[in-house]
Amino acid sequence: MNGATPPLASARGRIVALWAWPLVVLRLAAMLAVLIACAPLYYLLSPFVSRNPVPRWFLRALATIAGVRIRTRGIHPAARSFFIANHVSWLDIPALAGATGTAFVAHDGLAAIGPLRWLCELNDTVFVARHDRRSVAAQIERVRRALSETGALTVFPEGTTSDGTGLLPFKSSLLSALDTGADHIPIQPVWLDYGKVTRDIAWVGTEPGLDNALRILARWRPVNLTITFLPPLTESERANRKAMAHTARHAIASAMAEAR
Repeated sequence: MNGATPPLASARGRIVALWAWPLVVLRLAAMLAVLIACAPLYYLLSPFVSRNPVPRWFLRALATIAGVRIRTRGIHPAARSFFIANHVSWLDIPALAGATGTAFVAHDGLAAIGPLRWLCELNDTVFVARHDRRSVAAQIERVRRALSETGALTVFPEGTTSDGTGLLPFKSSLLSALDTGADHIPIQPVWLDYGKVTRDIAWVGTEPGLDNALRILARWRPVNLTITFLPPLTESERANRKAMAHTARHAIASAMAEAR
């Protein structure tokens, strides 16, 4: 989903330079080859494992092919965790999933795109309609069920991508799934930091998603991403959904401020 900062998008332009197209085509071909290799392996392993490792391998490979170089720091996450992360780019998803094996809570608009829905479902994505207040209870129940079935689950509470230099308000509605029955699951804020290229990587403004993807795939220089796992929320900090959202946002904002 996209934010609303038109000047950034217009300043970048949307056309991939002619000399960069061979790299774009090579990367797309490599991604397709990985998908062709991983899809049958996923179905082959599914009957024998509770949490299929193939989506993690596939998404990590996508991030690598796209030029992402991942570094992790901070508190090592537990195998079963709930991550609250900032959202800058579509690269966040393959990078974080590749590093942790997490599934995601995603807007149901993605479910309308057949092949993309299929790929998301392979990684146990939970689709929600954030603007449909009538179905909030059902969505919370889906998140609770996913927490019990997946190794880790990530939500981007900003609800859209930002320019990465600051944080949008955190929406707390889906965190209601953690109010009860999830005391045993660590809730851990995560800061995704693309460093000096953050503004170039961010998907904001009126830039179409395809343009953003092609522009990133046309980069010759690597994209260095630092994933910082901040301390899990304490019992008092997770007293209710609003406390969770406030504390997680403050923790990420503090890490950003300290780094700069």
